[in-house]
Order: sequence, then structure tokens, then C-alpha cells
Amino acid sequence: MFDSRELSAPVAAVKADHAPDAIVFDSERDFETLPPEQAEELGFAVDSLELATYPSAWLPADAPTLLERYAGADFTVGMPGDGSVVWTRQTEPPVVLVKPRVQGSPESFVDFLLAEAFVELGLEIPEHFLDFFEDGYRDLDRAVSLDANSTYQIAAALYDGWVGLQTREVFATWPNDSPELAAAWQDAGDRLEGRVSGLPSAVARNETDFADATELACAAIKHAIELPAPFAALDTEAYLDHGPEYAIRWAEKTFDALTE
Repeated sequence: MFDSRELSAPVAAVKADHAPDAIVFDSERDFETLPPEQAEELGFAVDSLELATYPSAWLPADAPTLLERYAGADFTVGMPGDGSVVWTRQTEPPVVLVKPRVQGSPESFVDFLLAEAFVELGLEIPEHFLDFFEDGYRDLDRAVSLDANSTYQIAAALYDGWVGLQTREVFATWPNDSPELAAAWQDAGDRLEGRVSGLPSAVARNETDFADATELACAAIKHAIELPAPFAALDTEAYLDHGPEYAIRWAEKTFDALTE
């Protein structure tokens, strides 16, 4: 199910700096959430497991089933929206998993995704947006007044944006320390820039729904791309400092304005 992955020299250097103890595997099968019976196979490759569980009171009544399962007692890794490379600290040492969906992607981009995972591990940030929002997830749900899946998507995006405010500080050092990774980071940002600048008009014309727009805008934060309103308010020191409380207030003000 899991095979050890060899890292390129630039990625190995990032790992040594930010997550030296982490171990990296290629996953044989693609997944959004790794089923418990497969996740438990990681137990044979690590020293110990410490399952993350969260209070059911943090979840809205209509929370997606996968989110309920993630919060519960089952050992699961990864959730929808996590991308092609996921990490977990539910194992000791921490584990990074590369999904087979990366096949066909440029090697430089996969290297960037791996390096990003190591940087995130080094920051010791929450593993999932549920641990970021805690019981504030219910407040976010009320603020956006959307279906459960859209609320999930917005929460995941807002958490991703908050993380991106921190990781980009490391990425900005790469032109001197790791030009190959810096070029991959810049290239990924260049591909997003045009799409991000056109978000307000795309939403206004109903070509993009608000959850998709939020996901794209927040993904751009780690690339230091200038964001249009109302997303520009997320690219701020205030968001970095106040995290979930700021995100919930932003959602309240934004959706109030949308419904006027």
C-alpha cells in the first residue's frame, strides 16, 4: 500500500530544515480520505499512532459524513480538498503521503508540493480546519448560510489561506536557498494570477460560485498574488494574528454584503 519515496536534493534539504523526522511514502491507491483499515497499515512503518479526535459539538447538524468520521474515533488520514500530497502528525514520526494522481505532473511541481508539506509540518499548525476553527465552525456555518459541502469548502479554503500567509514567508527565501523550488513556486503562482484577478466578475456573472472563488483566492495567498475584494481582506496581518475569529467575521461581513 505504501512505498518509500526518494526525494530530490532540493526537497531533501527543505525536509532537513523543517521536518527532519518525517517519513515519505508513495500511496499505491488514490484517496480523499484514507480508510481506517488502510491508514492503520502505517502503524507498521512508524513508532506509534496517536489518533486525532474532535468534539461532535464542533460540528453543525448537517456536517458531511466524512467530516463526522474524521472527527470521530476512526484513524483516518486526509480529507477532501487536501490535494495530492498530505501529511499527518497522528503518527510518530510524522508521515507525508504522495497520491498517485501526481503522475503526469511536472516533477518540479511535485517537488514544490513535497517541500510545502515539510514547511507546513515545521510550522506545527493544526492538521485540519476543524482544529483551526474548533467550535467556531458552527459560527462559520451560520455566517455563510450555504449547504454543508459549500461550508466545508469555504472552511478548508480559509484555513489554507491562513496557512499560506505563513508558508510564503519561507517560500520567499527560496530564490537564494533553492532556486529550483523558487521557480516552481513562481510558476504555480503565475498560472493562478489571471484566474484570481477575474474572480469578482466571474462570481457576478454566476460563472463561479462563491465557494469555488474562495478556494481559488485562498490558494493564491501562498504565492503572494494580489487579491481582489472581498478576498484582499484575507491577505493581512490581522488574519494571520487572529485566525479563525477573523475568518468568521470576514464571512459574516462578506455574506451580509452579498445578500444586500
